[in-house]
Amino acid sequence: MPQVRIIAKNFMDMVAALPAMKLDKLYENAFICEAILRSLPPLAKKYVLQLLCIEVPVTAKSMEEWVLPDGVSKHRVAIDRLIQLRIFTETVDRKRETTYTLNPIFQTNLKKLLVHGVHSCRSFRASVHYFTFLYCSVVLPREPMPSNITVRLPSLEDLQAFALEQWECFLLQLINSSQSERPSNISSSMMKTFQRGLLSQRDREAPRLTESGFQFLLMDTNAQLWYIIREYISNSEERGLDSADLISFLLELSFHVTGEAYNINTLNERQRNIIKDLADLGLIKLQQGRKDSWFIPTELATNLSVSLTDSSSRKQGFVVVETNFRLYAYSTSKLHCEILRLFSRVEYQLPNLIVGAITKESLYSAFENGITGEQIISFLQQNAHPRVAERVPSVPENVTDQIRLWETDLNRVEMTPAYYYDEFPTRELLEGASDFARGYNALLWEDVNSKKMRLVVKAENHVQMREYLGRQRQ
Repeated sequence: MPQVRIIAKNFMDMVAALPAMKLDKLYENAFICEAILRSLPPLAKKYVLQLLCIEVPVTAKSMEEWVLPDGVSKHRVAIDRLIQLRIFTETVDRKRETTYTLNPIFQTNLKKLLVHGVHSCRSFRASVHYFTFLYCSVVLPREPMPSNITVRLPSLEDLQAFALEQWECFLLQLINSSQSERPSNISSSMMKTFQRGLLSQRDREAPRLTESGFQFLLMDTNAQLWYIIREYISNSEERGLDSADLISFLLELSFHVTGEAYNINTLNERQRNIIKDLADLGLIKLQQGRKDSWFIPTELATNLSVSLTDSSSRKQGFVVVETNFRLYAYSTSKLHCEILRLFSRVEYQLPNLIVGAITKESLYSAFENGITGEQIISFLQQNAHPRVAERVPSVPENVTDQIRLWETDLNRVEMTPAYYYDEFPTRELLEGASDFARGYNALLWEDVNSKKMRLVVKAENHVQMREYLGRQRQ
C-alpha cells in the first residue's frame, strides 16, 4: 500500500522558497520584516539584533565564539535559517574565510521599525553581552473602523463559532464531493484550487477523495490550514496573482486585531477577491452596513504568521475509546461523524453523542483509502475527551496495538497476478515446465510430488509459458 505524506509548511518555509528578487521585494514591507523576525529561532533573533547596526561583514569564526560548546547545533540551525531566508548573505574569500552580511533591505526596514515603531510596543529581549533591546511593532496596516459606524459586531465567541462552521462546511464538501448537493457558500474557484491535491475526477465520474485527501481529514486544524494556504499560494499564478504579493498581504492580515472591523475600501481589487476566498474558509467574516462594508479577521487569520508548533495549542477533545473497541464521541458536529466513518463503524447518533466501534473491516477500508494506522491512533489521541486525555495512555494499549497488527496483516500479503496450470499428462512435462518458468524467474509455486501436478506462474510470462507447452505437445 503506498504511503502518502502531507507536509504542511508554514509561511516562513514558503517565504524561503521564493526567488531572491521576490524576497528582497518582500523585505521592503515593514510588516514582513517583523513577521520574519518573530518566526526565527531565539538564537537567530539574537544574531539579527546584534548585527542590526553593523555595516561590515562579520566572520563566521567570531560568531562561533559567541556560542557555548553545548549550543553549537542550535548555532548551525540559526545560521542555516538566516541564510535560507536571505537575511544573511554568506561569502567565502580567497583565504576560505566565511563571513556573514545582513541583508541591507531587511536591515534598513527593521532598523526603522525599531527606531520609529513606538505604537503597540511589546518587550522582546535578547541578551547580547547583557544588553537588552526593546522590540516595538510598527503601526497597524489600517485602523479599525469606529464603533458608531459598525453596529452589531459579532462577539469573539460568535466569531469563533463562525470560523468553525465555515471550516467544517469546507471539509464536509471534500467528504461529500461525490454528492450533487453542494454548499452554496463555498465558491467553485476555491474548491478547484484544492481539487488537485485532495480530490481526483475521471471522465464522467464524480470527484472522489484521494489518499492525500483521506489523510488530510485526520490532520489537526492548524496543519490543515497550513496545507490549504500553501496550495492557495502555489496556484496563485493561475489566478493572476503574484505569490510574493499574496504572501505579503496574508502576513499583513496577521497584524490585525481579532474581532475588529476594517473598511474594505482600504483594499485594492485583488485584495478584495482574496478576502472573499478567505471568508469561504472562515479566516475572515464579511459584513455590510448602510454605506460601508468591512471585514473582521478571525483567529485563523491572525495566527497566520505563527509557526505550526506555536499555534498548535491543545483543543477540546470529544472521543472516548474503550478497551472493547467501542467508541463514544460527545459531539453535535456532522463533520466529526463523517470523519469517524473513515475508520470506524458508526452504529447510531444521538443529538450530542456518536456511538461506534473500531472493527477489522472498518480499518481495512481505511487502509485501502491510504490512511495509516499511526494517523488513526494520532487522531484518537489528539481528540481524546478531557476525562481521558490526562490518562497515560489516553487510548487503550490493546486498541492501538491491534490497529497496528491489523495494518501489518494487510501489508503482509503481496498480490501478484498469476496463471494456474494443472492436469499435466506426465511428470516430465511438469518438471520441464517448472524449469522453464524458473529460468524466467516466473515460478511462484509448484506441486510436483502429488498426483494433481499443479503449477502457478506469473501472469506476465503466460505467453512464453503457453508457447512452451504448445511446443511440448507437438
